Amino acid sequence: MGKLGRYVPASRRGGRVPPKGGLPEGGPPEAGPKAGHHSAGRRLLSLRKPRSVAGQVFLLQLVVVLLLIATAVVVLVIQDRNRAIHEAADRSLVAAESFANAPGTADAMKSDDPTAALQPHAEAVRKKTGVDYVVALSPYGFRWTHPDPDQIGKHVSTSYGQALQGEPHQTTFDSSLGKAVDSTVAVFDEKGTAVGLVTVGVTVDKVTSVVKNQLPVLFAAGGVALLLAAGGSALVSGRLRRQTRGLGPVEMTRMYEHNDAVLHAVREGVIILDGDGRLLLVNDEARRLLALPPEVEGRPVTGLGLSPALAGLLGSGRPATDKVFLAGDVLLAVNVRPVGPKGGSVATLRDTTELRALAGRADVAGGRLRLLYEASTRIGTTLDMRRTAEELTEVAVPRFADFATVELLEPVLQGGEPTGASMEMRRIAAAGIREDAPLHPVGTLKRYVPGNPVAIGISTGRPILVARLADADGWRAQDPERAQKVIESGIHSMISVPLRARGQLLGVVEFWRSEQDPFEPDDLSPAEELAARAAVCIDNARRYTREHTTAVTLQRSLLPGVLPELSALEVGHRYLPAQAGVGGDWYDVIPLPGARVALVVGDVVGHGLHAAATMGRLRTAVHNFAALDLPPDELLAHLDDLITRIDQDAAAEGNTEAVTGATCLYAVYDPVSGRCVLARAGHPGPALVSPDGSVTFPDIPVAPPLGVGGGLPVETAVLRLAADSRLVLYTDGLVEARGRDIDVGLGMLKEALAGTDGATPDDTCRAVLDAMLRTKASDDVALLVARTRLLDPEQVAEWDVPADPAAVPRIRAEGTRRLESWGLGEAAFTTELILSELVTNAIRYGGSPISLRLLRDRDSLICEVADGTSTSPHLRRAAFTDEGGRGLFLVAQMSSRWGTRYTDRGKIIWAEQALDAGAVGDLSGLWMADL
Repeated sequence: MGKLGRYVPASRRGGRVPPKGGLPEGGPPEAGPKAGHHSAGRRLLSLRKPRSVAGQVFLLQLVVVLLLIATAVVVLVIQDRNRAIHEAADRSLVAAESFANAPGTADAMKSDDPTAALQPHAEAVRKKTGVDYVVALSPYGFRWTHPDPDQIGKHVSTSYGQALQGEPHQTTFDSSLGKAVDSTVAVFDEKGTAVGLVTVGVTVDKVTSVVKNQLPVLFAAGGVALLLAAGGSALVSGRLRRQTRGLGPVEMTRMYEHNDAVLHAVREGVIILDGDGRLLLVNDEARRLLALPPEVEGRPVTGLGLSPALAGLLGSGRPATDKVFLAGDVLLAVNVRPVGPKGGSVATLRDTTELRALAGRADVAGGRLRLLYEASTRIGTTLDMRRTAEELTEVAVPRFADFATVELLEPVLQGGEPTGASMEMRRIAAAGIREDAPLHPVGTLKRYVPGNPVAIGISTGRPILVARLADADGWRAQDPERAQKVIESGIHSMISVPLRARGQLLGVVEFWRSEQDPFEPDDLSPAEELAARAAVCIDNARRYTREHTTAVTLQRSLLPGVLPELSALEVGHRYLPAQAGVGGDWYDVIPLPGARVALVVGDVVGHGLHAAATMGRLRTAVHNFAALDLPPDELLAHLDDLITRIDQDAAAEGNTEAVTGATCLYAVYDPVSGRCVLARAGHPGPALVSPDGSVTFPDIPVAPPLGVGGGLPVETAVLRLAADSRLVLYTDGLVEARGRDIDVGLGMLKEALAGTDGATPDDTCRAVLDAMLRTKASDDVALLVARTRLLDPEQVAEWDVPADPAAVPRIRAEGTRRLESWGLGEAAFTTELILSELVTNAIRYGGSPISLRLLRDRDSLICEVADGTSTSPHLRRAAFTDEGGRGLFLVAQMSSRWGTRYTDRGKIIWAEQALDAGAVGDLSGLWMADL
C-alpha cells in the first residue's frame, strides 16, 4: 500500500511515460464514451477470476468462514455422537443392573428352567425401557433369554470374565442397525456366587440427537459472517482503486515487471533498454561482465565500446536465446526479450564458463544425493545378511562403480559377535557391469596381507582410495597373478571401506572402476555413506540371525525329539515356526500307567526367547502333573494356578512379559476301553476323523485361557473312539490367518482331512500343512495327529476280588494260568509276588469293591488292583524287628515302576514289569537285602 500510494503518473512528473508500465498518453482507459461498459465487464471478470487484492481477501475470508462452519459442525456431530454413545451405555448399564438386581432374578437363574422364569420378564423390560435386547446368560455363556427364541440355548463366545469378577463389562460395536453399546453384569446369589449374567444392548441411534436444533443457528451465523466479509471486501476494493488512480491488477503487474526482473537476477547481468536502444537500468553483475563505466544510464548501447555484434543485438531489440559473444576474456550467453508495443527490451548476461562448472558440480552432487536416497530405500529390506550385501552391490553398480564386492568375517556370518581373533573373511556378494571380471567369486575365503590397502583400511577404520591399481604394490602382492588379470581386464581404481557398526568390524566392501573415470577423493564420502548404511543393516541382520538361531535351538531342544512308540496310538507331528520368529507353540505325547497315553498341545503368547523358555516351563509342569496321573480338568486347573504365580513373580521383579493368555488342550486316551477324556483352556478344539473318513469337530467345553480362569472350574468331555480313528490336535496358527476368519480355516481343515482317508498320521500332517499353509505362516503352527488302537481283549484279564484273605491264593492261581496262556511263564513267580502283595493290601486296608486287572502291553506286563478307598499307600523301610511294612518295598524292587492313581470310586495301585530279556533278573539277593 505504501508504494502504491506514492505512485504518480509520468505525465504529472514531466517525464516519459514508461512503455506498457504506466498510463497511455491519451489518459486512462476508462476515459471515453465506453468507460462504463468496460468497467462493468472488468468487474464481471474480476468476480470470475479474483486477481485484485480485495477479491483475494474476500476469497480467503470465505474459505475461513466455511472452514469454521465445517469445523463447528464436525465438532458438534462428534460431541453429539459421543454423548449419544455415553447415554446409550448408561441406559444399557442401568437396565442390566436393574434386571440383575431385581428380586427373584438370582432365584430364577438357579431354578430348573431359567428360560421359562426369565424370558417374559426380559421381554417386558426390553419393551418398556426401549433397549434392543435383554439377554440372560449362564456363567458359561449359554443364553437363557433372547428376543429371538431360536437363539436361546446357544453359546456366546464373547469374553465375560470381567463381569464374573463383579465389574460391569461394556463394549461398543457396529451392528446391522448401526453402532450399539452392550453392557454385561453378573448376578450373584446371597453367598456371593455368580449364578448368571445379564447383557443389555442399545443402539446409539435411539438416543435423541441435539445437533439438528443447533445447525440452523450455526448456518445463520455463518451467513451473517459471509455478508460482513463481502461488505468489507467491497470497501477495501474501492479504497485500493482510488489510491491507484484507477489502475487494475494487470496494469500494476506490468508496471512492476522491470523491477521484479532486476530483483530476481541475482547471478546474471540484467540490462533494460528503451525502444531507441538507450540504457534504462544496468545491474552490478552486468557492469562487471561488460566492464561498463559508471553513469551509463541514458546512453545508447552502441556507444559503450562493446563488440559490434553484441551492441547490434542489444540495440535492435530482437529476441535472442543463449547467443554467445566474446566480451574481453569472458564468453557471455546473451538472452534478449522485447517488452511492450512501444519498443524496449530486457537482456540477461551469463558467464558460460562459470555456469558450466557450477552445473557440473551440481549434477555430481545431485547424483550422489540420489544414490544415497536410493540406498536408504533399497538396502536393508530384509533381515538376511547375504541379501543385504547383495542390495549394497546392486545400488552401487553401475551408478557409483563398475564392480562391487562385499566380504564379512566368518563369526558374523554365523550370527556371532566379531571378536577380532580371526580376520578371515568370506566374500558373500559381488556385482558388476559384466560377468567375466577376474575378481574372486562369491564364497571365496580371504585373509588380507598387512600391506594390502584393504588391510590398512581395516586396521585404521577409514576408507582407502587406490587411484591406480597398477601402481599399488601392496595390493598386487596379495595375489600377483590374479592382480595382473584384474588390471588387464581394465579395472584401474578401487575404494575399500570397512563395514563397522557399534564400533565393531563386520567386514569390508570394495568398489572398482573400469569404464568410468578413476575414483577421486570426493568419492570417499559417498562410499563411506553407502558402507555405513549397509553396516547398520548387516549388524541388525546378524543380531536377528543370532537371536533367531538361539530361539530355534532352544525351541527344538524343548520340543520332544522322537516320540515314544506306543501300542495305544500311532502319532505324527509337525512344528512350523512363524515368519516373524520362533514362538511358544508346543505339543507332547506322554505315556501313562495302564497303557494309557496323554496328548497335549499348547500355545504361549508372543515370540522369541521368552516365549520359547516359557513353553519349556509349561511342558515340564505338564510332565510333572501327568506323573501324578491327574485327570485333564485337575491338570489344567493346577496349570492355571502355576501361570498365575509365574506372572505374579515376574511382576514383582519388574518383568512385563506375562504368560497370561497361554492356551492348552489335554487329552487322555485309554486303549482298553477306547475312552478319551479331553479338557481345554482357551485352545481350539480337536478334529476327529472316523474310520469311515468322515470329519467332525467334537464339542469340548472351553475354559478361559491359562492365567485368567479366576478359579472357574474346568469341564471335561468324554469321547468313545473306535480303532483307526484319527484325533487331530493343533494350534490356532493352523486355522487362523490375517484376513481369514477362523470358520473359513476350520472349513479348509475339514476339507483337507476329508481327503486323507486311509493315510498314516505322518502323511495326514503333510497333507494338512500343504493344504492350509500355501505361504509362510504368520504364526506358529503345531500339529499332532494320533491314530487310535484298541488292545485285543485277549491281552486283558480282569477279576473281581472278594474282601476275604482266603481268596488271595485262588486269584494268584488264576493270574498264573493267564500268564502261562500268554507264554509268560518265566515272569509268573515275580508277578505272583506283586499280585499277592497288592491284593492283600487292598483286602486289609482298602474297601469294596476290589478288582484285579492284568494288561499285556507289547514289552510290559501291568498289574492293577482297584479298591473303593482313596487312602494312598506309602513306601517305607521296615526295621529288623517289624513283622510287616515290606510289601510295597518288594513291589518296587520287582517292578520297573509302580504308583497310584485315583478314580471317581476310589484308587488303583499299579505295578509295571518289563518283559524284555533280563528284566526279571535274579531275586536271590533281594532276600538278603537289609529290610
